[in-house]
Formats: sequence, C-alpha cells, structure tokens
Amino acid sequence: MAERHPPPRKRTTDVEPRAVAALLLARLQQGESLSVLLAGEPRGLAPRDRALVKALCYGTARWWPQLEALYRVLVRRPLKSRDRDVKALLLLGLHQLQHMRIAPHAALDRTVAAARVLGKPWAAGLVNGVLRRFQREREALLADLEQDPVARWAHPAWLLQAVQRAWPEQWQAVVEAANRQPPMSLRVNLRRIGRDAFLERLQQQGIDARPIATVPSGLVLDQPLEVERLPGFREGLVSVQDGGAQLAAGLLAPEPGQRVLDACAAPGGKTGHLLESAPDGVEVTAVEIDPARLQRIRENLERLGLTAEVCQGDAARPAGPWAQRRYQRILLDVPCSATGVIRRHPDIKLLRRASDIGPLTELQARILDAVWPLLEPGGRLLYATCSLLPEENQQQVESFLRRRPDARERPISADWGHACGSGRQILPGEGGMDGFYYACIEKG
Repeated sequence: MAERHPPPRKRTTDVEPRAVAALLLARLQQGESLSVLLAGEPRGLAPRDRALVKALCYGTARWWPQLEALYRVLVRRPLKSRDRDVKALLLLGLHQLQHMRIAPHAALDRTVAAARVLGKPWAAGLVNGVLRRFQREREALLADLEQDPVARWAHPAWLLQAVQRAWPEQWQAVVEAANRQPPMSLRVNLRRIGRDAFLERLQQQGIDARPIATVPSGLVLDQPLEVERLPGFREGLVSVQDGGAQLAAGLLAPEPGQRVLDACAAPGGKTGHLLESAPDGVEVTAVEIDPARLQRIRENLERLGLTAEVCQGDAARPAGPWAQRRYQRILLDVPCSATGVIRRHPDIKLLRRASDIGPLTELQARILDAVWPLLEPGGRLLYATCSLLPEENQQQVESFLRRRPDARERPISADWGHACGSGRQILPGEGGMDGFYYACIEKG
C-alpha cells in the first residue's frame, strides 16, 4: 500500500529534504534510532519538508530489507562505509519509486540533486543510473524478489523466522501488519471528559475518529495529524497512546488507598493513564533509570495536571526510599525487543539483532526477581512487553512462576488477543492495536 506523504512542491529553503533524510538514514545504519535522530533534525526545514523527511526516513526503514535486496542487484560495486549517505539516498530513491505517491520524474530529479547537496557530485550519475534502471526493469526485479523471503516480507531473516516459529498460523498477517503505517490512536482522559463528548469535539473540528472497541478511553483517527490540532491536548484532555497500551490500567485495577509502583515508567503514558483511571486515594510512584526519559514523565504529568512521585532508579537493582516501601500493585513494563511495535518503529528492523534476545530475557528475569519483594502479599503485578516472542513473554512468566512458590497467575479473561499458556498476547493490527503481551501475577 502506498504511504501518505506531502505532495512535492518547490522548496522555500536551501535545505534539500532528501539529502537531510539520507544523512539521518546513514546514522541509523550506525545504530541511532529514528525518534532520536528526527528530534534533532536540522533547522531551516519548512513544515512540509519536515513531514517529507519523516515520511522518507520511516518509509525507507520500513521497507529496508526489500530495498537493500534491490540495491545489491542494481549496484555492481558495493559502496564504502564512508558513503553510507549515498547508499541511504539510493534506498530512499527506490522507496519513492516503489512505495510513495510521488511522480517518478520528481522523485528521480530531486534524489539525483540531493547527491550534489551531500557534497558528492560523483554519486549523481550513480543515483540516476540505478533509479532509471529500476524503472526500466521494475517488473522483472520485483518478480525475482518474490523468491527471497527477506525481500518479499521486508523483515530481517532472524526476525521472520522467529515470528514464523512463534505464530505459525498467523505469521503472514503479523509481518503484513508490521509493514503497514500504524493509525494514530488517542487516549481520552475520562477523569475530565467522556469519550463520546470528546469525539463530538473532534467532529466539530472536522477530525474523523472511531472508538476502539476493547478500550473505553480509546479512539483511532482516520488520518494522523499534529498533536497541537487535537482539541484540549494542551489542557490534558487527550493523549496519544496505542489502544493496546491502554489495556494496562484496567488489568492492574488499583483500588482506593493503594500504592502503585510503575517500575519502568518512561515515557509516562501508562503512568498518566493509571492516574486518570484510578479511584481517589491511589498513590503512584514512577521509576525510570534514564534521566532524560525521566524528564519526559514529568512533562507528560504536568500537561495532564496529574501528580505522582517520580524517581530515578534501576528496577533491576531497587535502592532508595521508593525501594523501601511495599506496594499493592506493580506495573512492570520491562525492556524488550519491541517486535510488537515495528509498524510504529520500523527502525527496529535495523537496530535489533537475534543476539539481543538472550540479554533482554536475562534482564527481564532480573527485574522480575528484584521487584517481586516490593509487592505486598495479596498484591498484583502486571508483567507487560511490546514483544511477540515467547521467550520474552509466556516463557518468561512460566519460568518465574516455577521459581517463586508464592507467585500464582491470575488468568486474563478477555475478548482481545490470544491466550498463550500464561498471559495473553495481542498481535499487531488486531483491533487496531499494536502487539502487546500481558500477564497478571498475584502474591500468595
């Protein structure tokens, strides 16, 4: 499916969007995430050019395995590592011709021009030749890709195989969903306004949306837009959050007067939702190890007009006043492979490796063991990931239950997701949601 993007137009700045995107994608190849790169993008871009840069970066990352397969066929001599920007420019040029609704002549001309903007005029001829050859031989080249699973499904081999093992009946739907642009989902602050009332406000602004059936606070927009256009965003009436992430507050279900620990809290979406939906008297402590991400929690709570104790700390090594208390509810949204949110973060296809899974599962186990003593007897811990992989999900929980005789699973009865031994898994795209796993564990 072709991706939405701003239509081509004459530039009003001296900054070439395709050159900017190529430089950012070159840094992505070296391990930097798109969210961080785009947050620090160069100044001087007009709003529509900024949107084009984002569309080029995310779209090229989404289809990278396929585009790289084309690159290997079309470029006879591999480029040197210092020319990652030229490789990125070639890939984003192929992406425009294959997946974006940009006139081919405009895509080709501007991409060739971007090579000169990058200070590599020698690459202009290469870019022109590669893109024109793709245009001439497109049907045959794409037919050949059908024989290569990595190129056909646009997933790295290790991840494609892992999804096929984990979900042998659903794997094709999973990878197809991961290759689609995600919807923009909202969480209505039900403490301040009803969902229907907020939906009416959107309609008055000419913004079309529909409810998420499984989440009382959730809406999905028909078209994404800048958050500043959302009525009441600044005042805390609404937040951007996937419907799957909104399930956590209801599963944790704190009661009046209880203490709640959000042990891996950044960027604070689930913390905010807990406070919005919790009854009066609930005390929330949000802990995060990264100081920069800790500030994101504070900013989100300030916008929502909500109060929580926000602490810097390591959930794998609890220390300090927050670790000396006992809690009746604990939310444990552990670091994971993020394989369930690839449609929202397609750079995961480049950043994640098969070798990352073992260390991640070890860290998850350490965090579970470290935080468990902070839960009062009779309390509830909600284990959550945005992973699709059993070793991070049900296998992790089942292993924990075996080594902790005072832990028992509280089965989740729901009309969403899939029961999977211990816990419940949502697959990407189901009910309009991202891929999430949840398991409720109670202390005897």
